Amino acid sequence: MYDDHYGLTGRPFQLTPDPRFWFDTATHRKAMAYLGYGLAQGEGFIVITGDVGAGKTTLVGHLMATVDRERLNIIKIVSTQIEADDLLRLVAGGLEVESDGLTKAQLLTAIERGLHATARAGRRTLLIVDESQALPVSSLEELRMLSNFQAGGHALLQIFLLGQPEFRERLHGSDRLEQLRQRVIAMHHLDPMGADEVEPYMVHRLSLVGWQDNPHFTPDAFRALHDATDGVPRRLNQLAGRVLLYGAIEQLQTIDRDVIDTVLADIANDTPSMAHAVIQPAAVADNGPVGLPEAPPEVSDDEPAPRPLFHTPPPSEARPIRAPLFVEPEQVAELEPEAEQVAEVAEVAAKPAPADRISALEARIEEQEEALRRVLTLLVDWVEHDPRAAAALASVGR
Repeated sequence: MYDDHYGLTGRPFQLTPDPRFWFDTATHRKAMAYLGYGLAQGEGFIVITGDVGAGKTTLVGHLMATVDRERLNIIKIVSTQIEADDLLRLVAGGLEVESDGLTKAQLLTAIERGLHATARAGRRTLLIVDESQALPVSSLEELRMLSNFQAGGHALLQIFLLGQPEFRERLHGSDRLEQLRQRVIAMHHLDPMGADEVEPYMVHRLSLVGWQDNPHFTPDAFRALHDATDGVPRRLNQLAGRVLLYGAIEQLQTIDRDVIDTVLADIANDTPSMAHAVIQPAAVADNGPVGLPEAPPEVSDDEPAPRPLFHTPPPSEARPIRAPLFVEPEQVAELEPEAEQVAEVAEVAAKPAPADRISALEARIEEQEEALRRVLTLLVDWVEHDPRAAAALASVGR
């Protein structure tokens, strides 16, 4: 929605990592230097850690897009508590080695042969393991054993480990990982962006999709974005996307701190209402339209409350929440049959049901759920495709 309104050729702040939007912050530039050093050494382990959303996956994507794939065979594994044997089979698969029915000893022999075959073809092998904090110690030990394979005094396999900060602590806190620690030739932690990096980061991403300073961001808007997200790239992308969506709805040409604070207040006060479902980007999951927020998870008294995604301004500084979106008479007429069916089923469900009516009642409840889905789909389709929807949204709350 906002990309069309502002004449952009794409969405610059999507949450899916895209190497095309790579931006050299100071910490990412240093990480790439360590990775380059590691590739030049051709052996050992390189460890990169960072908080959730710090850009580890984007870093890997940028690395894979810049190296010569004709000279480097890259095996990428995203760890999800992979046990040692399964990890070895994934490595074998990356080497195009058949592993079905092999014992562990036979599997290791097959992997070594695969590494030798790759080396004879003039290619080195790089294993990248993402989310390494989920790996059991036994799996990490197997990785160390794989790093022992050599030919002519040169290592056949080099390994990059990426993980969250706890992986760094775990690596230094386990006696069983002492030998692996001794093979780490470089280690770096991805820090959030500094306040002075937010503006060039956003300008870079916006420029890649044809941004022509519309909307215009004021300096205090960039400071507000950093304050609210602590400079974490994924959180910044999420908030920037919401800000642009709000700007398109309100037909704004300038984004300042007041606009950022308004969006933060809206996020903090999001409720499971039709207005929220419409304002979110339209998408449909297996269980129906998304955009309706889930109920907040229960937090026990023994657990600390989860950290908020954004830092919202005090209530005294927040703007009032916008009024709900209203549907025009033509859309109401279109929805009346569905609404009547929902009301009828709800009325039946409210009455006590004897035992012999349970099956019939369950069937009617399923009909109610299907009718609700159709209502939501019609509303979302109207907002996405009816040109009058933008005018209706722009007039809300005025």
